[in-house]
Amino acid sequence: MSKVVVMGSFAGSLINFRGPLLREMVGRGHEVLACAPDASPDLQENGVMYRSIPIDRTGLNPVRDIYTICRLISLFREVKPDVILGYTIKPVIYGSIAGRIAGVPRIFSMITGLGYAFSDGGLKEWLVGAVVRFLYKLGMGADRRVFFQNPDDRDFFIKQNLIRDFEQSALINGSGVDVDFFQPASFPEKVSFLLIARLIKDKGILEYVKAAGILHKDYPFAHFLLCGDGISWDNPSLNTWIDEANVRPVTHLLGRWDDMPSLQAALDIASSSSSWGESFPNVVGEAMACGVPCVVTDVGDSALIVGETGRSVSPRNPEGLAQGWREFINMGAEGRKRLGALARQRIDEHFSLDTVAKKYESLYESVVP
Repeated sequence: MSKVVVMGSFAGSLINFRGPLLREMVGRGHEVLACAPDASPDLQENGVMYRSIPIDRTGLNPVRDIYTICRLISLFREVKPDVILGYTIKPVIYGSIAGRIAGVPRIFSMITGLGYAFSDGGLKEWLVGAVVRFLYKLGMGADRRVFFQNPDDRDFFIKQNLIRDFEQSALINGSGVDVDFFQPASFPEKVSFLLIARLIKDKGILEYVKAAGILHKDYPFAHFLLCGDGISWDNPSLNTWIDEANVRPVTHLLGRWDDMPSLQAALDIASSSSSWGESFPNVVGEAMACGVPCVVTDVGDSALIVGETGRSVSPRNPEGLAQGWREFINMGAEGRKRLGALARQRIDEHFSLDTVAKKYESLYESVVP
């Protein structure tokens, strides 16, 4: 049995996206401590210990970041973990640096996407990207393994010399989908589409709304749902996009939604319209586990996940997204239901929680001193 510390920059992410993996690790006999700012007692209900750590997720204040490293060093010396695993930029960088100073024997990092620091932009984005590149190289230099969730991200890190070499990397598709938690339900009578995303540019919400406008001209009965942080009728930009696409009567803005399995299973077509930064989009795998076929943009692992059970289109392509939806509508409810069953089977065989947890565990064990 190992003592494992898992660090993230957002407590909600630990519960919603890494929670199943953490529970699986506990079930396999490991002692797991989950750390994030404002870490929630909800984690402890699953046998996972938790500790709040000070991480300024988006700040650029070096004094606060040095304080974070010092607190992590103190935590690691107190807990004496056998393994630490960080994901998202600051936990990866500062967790690796602090772990090395504290003498943690096995340090791992998980790259879940390239994120804002490597996106196109102006001078600020370029400067942030340059600093992040330097810190990644400094932090992960002593990591035993760096886990990537798609080969494009791994190739980018190797080309940028952010990790030592190819041998330091390991490719694992996602954190696993809990196929017992995400279950199919009866197919709805009305045709409806769902996008789950935060209201940021790279998630492609504008493209989703434009695609809705294109499809609405020929299929006025279809409804379009958006769900996620910042998705609200109070947002002026979102209102403008929806009105320009002429889809206000058939658009539903749900905001933050807690019961994801019920929501995803109630829809008959799910989408991912991201244009950048995706690695392994959990929402696609979860929708497929609910028996819902997906139309996705070919970003990160999205096309790999859906395979022949869905449709993938180029990013920033509302016309392509609408065409994928049109194909699903035209195959009828029974056709979509058959495709959804194949989608669930694909997740169960290749991306289930049990499958992914075994891969992580085998990699941890492979580097035991």
